[in-house]
Order: sequence, then C-alpha cells, then structure tokens
Amino acid sequence: MTIQLPGAGGELRTHTPRAQPLALTTGAPFTSRTVFSAAHVVADPYADVSPDSPAAVDWDATLAFRRHLWSHGLGVAEAMDTAQRGMGLDWAGAAELIRRSAAEAKAVGGRIACGVGTDQITSGPLGTSGSLITSGSLEEIRKAYEEQLAVVEESGAQAILMASRALAAAASGPEDYLEIYGHLLRQSAEPVILHWLGPMFDPALEGYWGSSDLDAATNTFLDVIAAHPDKVDGIKVSLLDAQREIDLRRRLPEGVRCYTGDDFNYPELIAGDDQGFSHALLGIFDPLGPLAAEAVRVLDTGDVKGFRELLDPTVELSRHLFQAPTRFYKTGVVFLAWLSGHQAHFTMVGGLQSARSLPHFARAYELADGLGLFPDPALAEERMKNLLAMYGVTQ
Repeated sequence: MTIQLPGAGGELRTHTPRAQPLALTTGAPFTSRTVFSAAHVVADPYADVSPDSPAAVDWDATLAFRRHLWSHGLGVAEAMDTAQRGMGLDWAGAAELIRRSAAEAKAVGGRIACGVGTDQITSGPLGTSGSLITSGSLEEIRKAYEEQLAVVEESGAQAILMASRALAAAASGPEDYLEIYGHLLRQSAEPVILHWLGPMFDPALEGYWGSSDLDAATNTFLDVIAAHPDKVDGIKVSLLDAQREIDLRRRLPEGVRCYTGDDFNYPELIAGDDQGFSHALLGIFDPLGPLAAEAVRVLDTGDVKGFRELLDPTVELSRHLFQAPTRFYKTGVVFLAWLSGHQAHFTMVGGLQSARSLPHFARAYELADGLGLFPDPALAEERMKNLLAMYGVTQ
C-alpha cells in the first residue's frame, strides 16, 4: 500500500508506509537524567464552542495520555505552553487540569510538575500577529503568581514558574524581575523550576528578564537563582540556542539543574560533555515519549553512542514541528497524537488545528512514520488518507 502526499509546491509524492512500528517497551525508572514531557490537552470535539470560548477538554482522553507517558517512566510537565496555556486554555481550565492531573499522578505514582503563571490577568488571545492586550500592575502580577502557586502546591505537584506576558509588559527593568521572582521563591514551599521561554515560542515575551540583550538577560536570570539557590530545583531554557544553554548551565550554582527545552538540539544537550549535561523538559517528548524513554535508558547504561543513534534521527521531525512560527508546534503534536491513536479526533481547543498547512501535516506524517512512531501504522495511514480526502486529495 502507498499514500500520495502533497508537497509545499502542490506536487504529489508517493510514500510507502512502514508495516511495523519501532519495537519499544516500558522499563526501569531512569537513573542518569530527570526527564519531563510537556503534555498536550485533548479537546472535547462535541462541545459547541468558538475559538474565543473557554476550553472544552475531554478529561478522560487527556488523563489517559498522561498515563501513557508515566507508563514509560517520563515525568509530566503539566499546564505548560504545550497544553496551550494562553493559546486556547485559560487559567480556569489550567487550574482544573492541574488538579486532575496531580491527583492522577498520585494514584499511579507518576512524577508531575505544573506551570505557574499570571494568565488570569491577561485578556485577548495571542493571535497570528503575536498581539496581546495585557493588564496588571506589578502588585497584581505578584498576586496572580501567588494564586497559581497556591493551586499547584495544594495539588501536591512541583511548581514551574513560567514566564509572564503581563510581567514582560509591565516591568520597567531587571529590578522588577528580581523583586517579583525573589518574593515568589521566598514563599515557595519546595524548590521550583524556573522557565525562560524565548520569544520564538511567544512573541509577547520579547525582552524578558529586563533586556533584549540575551547576555544582560542571562545575568539577571542568574542573579535571581544566586539569591535563592535553595529554592531553585532547576531551570528550563527554551531559547533554541545550544551554546547559550551550555554556557548558562556551566554558570549554575551547584545542585541547580538545567532542563533543556531546546527542541532543536536536545540529543547533544542531554548527552552532555565532560563538564556536564542537561536534563529534559520538552514538548517534543509528547510525540516521542516511548522512543525518548528508550534512549534515556540506553544512556543510563553509559552508552552515549547508542543514545544518540536512537535520538538523533528524531531531530528532523522536531525541527519540522517547531519551525516558524514556532508557537504553533502544538498543532503538529496533537496531529501526531491523533494518528497514533491516543485520541479519536483531530480537534484542538481554540480551533488551533487550523494553524498548520496540509503539506506541513503530510511531512510530519512521513517523518513520524519513518521513525516508527505510530503504534498502529495502518491506523495512522487510514487517518492520514481521511485528512487528505477532506482537502480534496484523492488516492
């Protein structure tokens, strides 16, 4: 059997789907790295909503996907940008997601960390232009962070202090970041993960940490950590700049981990060098979950070459999903979850399934199939053909 796939220029090419998936099994817990997958949410396809409506979530399918990740030994990074925070999922939906997922994690013994932000005081979705209407004084921003931190800590999950669009808009300079983050770290019950999300993921975060000069921003970021090293478990860096991440992790205080969020360069960053390595908190480990887990278990044995041989071939798919505009990578992640049988439909909160083109989907399918990611290749082929038919591509 073959399938005709459209290219960017409108031409069709023939792809022969593989017959069998990559053989992957669950195994022992990881010993050399801490690895989180930032997980997507499954929309309720029967909800009568518009793109501006509060998110309607299929809770059963959403939690089932988290159990899938936990079964392979991965931690779940919950209510992050992969879950469409600020792009379809509002704070009320995120709070419910945190409570439900944290309870599920406790029931199955899974590791979970949850995003803490300020999105209850922002209005207006981040659209294709990157425009955003923000509101909130520094005091309101602090209180918004506190409210969300309390929800996460009460759920029993670890907190991830996310970058705030409101703070990016309101801060007058580095001192405001030092004050807000210092206050939150002093009151946090347990060590948190700090998240630096670059503007390629969210244009509203341009100039975060008080400067568009990344060297100056890095110094402020490190000043926050240096003032409270006992309250920082680690940092998640999502700047898509491998050398900057390496330089930053070498400057961290002892005991503070670096969790790579670089979906372009993760194999080399996780493998590390003679001066250290990165742990992982990655959106690409949503579709790559079982394969990524297999690779980390190989790395646990000290086999760096075997780890790279498994993970390096996945980078082309990741770079494709995260291509500019990078913030729409969630669409490809959910698309692959549908093809993999983790959900019965390709619908997203906020209607974000429309954010990528048919040629983009076709290439994502081709690359994922080549890697053997689909547990049932025949199902993935059938669903891909159904999508193609909706666009008028006949086989």
